[in-house]
Amino acid sequence: MSEITRVLKTFIGYLKRPDLYPELGRKIIKNTVNRGNAFKGKEKTNSWAAGRAVSQKEAVSKLFAVEIDAFRSDYADVLHTAAQKEKACPVKMGGPGALELLYYACEFAGAKHVVETGVAYGWSSLASLLSLRKRDGVLYSSDMPYLAQDGDQYVGYVVPENLKKSWKLFRFADKESLPKIFADNAVFDVLHYDSDKSYNGRMWAYDELYKHLKKGGVFISDDIGDNSAYQDFCEKNDIETTVVEYEGKYIGVFVK
Repeated sequence: MSEITRVLKTFIGYLKRPDLYPELGRKIIKNTVNRGNAFKGKEKTNSWAAGRAVSQKEAVSKLFAVEIDAFRSDYADVLHTAAQKEKACPVKMGGPGALELLYYACEFAGAKHVVETGVAYGWSSLASLLSLRKRDGVLYSSDMPYLAQDGDQYVGYVVPENLKKSWKLFRFADKESLPKIFADNAVFDVLHYDSDKSYNGRMWAYDELYKHLKKGGVFISDDIGDNSAYQDFCEKNDIETTVVEYEGKYIGVFVK
């Protein structure tokens, strides 16, 4: 698909969905007036992150006092089936991230309520749900429709059917999804951010999510090296964060 075709298909997709008009307006502003903000402070934060980054194994051991090795063996069959489903999927989305970090964050927090932004195949959703099912917990997810490709039917594709009863999926932009989620449940044990990568989008979401995180809960943000939003947020709130280097990218995580 050419870039022009993709943009045109996305625009038409927005026009067909009046409930997404607010996000269309924000997209237009982000890609015109605020275009330079997407990568604001990127060089500063990558230097900062590189100077303190640890491995996923080290982070889980330090923060949650457990070793991560059992995860891959305990859930070998589930993970194998999920990998086969991803391989067979005709639509390509983001692959699995630091699953152990998310799973053991839920275990550490004794999570019953988790919120995530960004779903794609649903790898992170799967990691959270594997922990939540032990406590009859619920995962709340925010994920924008895939307007430029016919991928909506594959969102959460790797999540097994037996786990979906504990999953509430909101198909809007974060600014519409999160208020709906917080109206349904106000306090969360674990928060996982992996959606709007822009500086302004992150700063808005970080503030909103942080307000709804319980004391002792875990905050995780993927791709913090895209710009300085995560670093600035932590410094503004005097948060001592751990930085995880995973597959060449940086993840931020802290316990409130």
